[in-house]
Amino acid sequence: MRVGTSGWQYADWKQPFYEGRPQRLWLTAYAESFDTVEVNATFYRLPAVTAVQRWVEQVPPGFVFVVKASRYLTHIKRLREPAEPVARLMSRIDPLRRAGVLGPVLLQFPPDMVAAPELLDATLSEFPPSIRLAVEPRHDSWFETATRDVLERHEAALVWADRDGRSLGPLWETADWSYLRLHHGRDDWGYDEDDLAVWARRFASVGDGYVFFNNDPGAAAIRDARTFCRLLDEASGTSET
Repeated sequence: MRVGTSGWQYADWKQPFYEGRPQRLWLTAYAESFDTVEVNATFYRLPAVTAVQRWVEQVPPGFVFVVKASRYLTHIKRLREPAEPVARLMSRIDPLRRAGVLGPVLLQFPPDMVAAPELLDATLSEFPPSIRLAVEPRHDSWFETATRDVLERHEAALVWADRDGRSLGPLWETADWSYLRLHHGRDDWGYDEDDLAVWARRFASVGDGYVFFNNDPGAAAIRDARTFCRLLDEASGTSET
């Protein structure tokens, strides 16, 4: 079970989390506390291969990068003609794959994108079979049998998403691992511990998966991720007595 945050480069984390260290050291500092990160920057702009190689050099063995697919694929092309966007993404993040630190690739769809299971099937087919895939639809029309069938066929995880302590979709288990994203808590941006405890108990039963906090303002994601790690240990029965 890996727990982390969606990104690591937030200015308001400089003092409370990075303790004033320069930005060039932030990823190394982040990896001292967490063993995974969800890279959201790749959604807006694909990085150069040299930049990705520098990420590899800044983290310890065993660290895992999860990469969010480009919005060109999911929001502009809307999964049409996926071969070139997928190939370009995989080429840019190849240093992660070669170093053995690449985890799942996340595909998040626009809120107004209605279900297109056939496009989803074609898109997932373009990824190498060894790559884990997580899919986060945000229109209710996706939550039907046809979507579930596609995800199960590709052993792709349906993203469990939360806002204000409430699940935003069904809790399908479409793979032998799971993926949870927590976007916004009920305590301003932060999460109520009772809400996190419910997710921790649910996730502890899965046994394999990723949890990312996307509520980055004010370093709420850092605090909640640390709390979640403790709750997950307690729910798993691994906390010290």
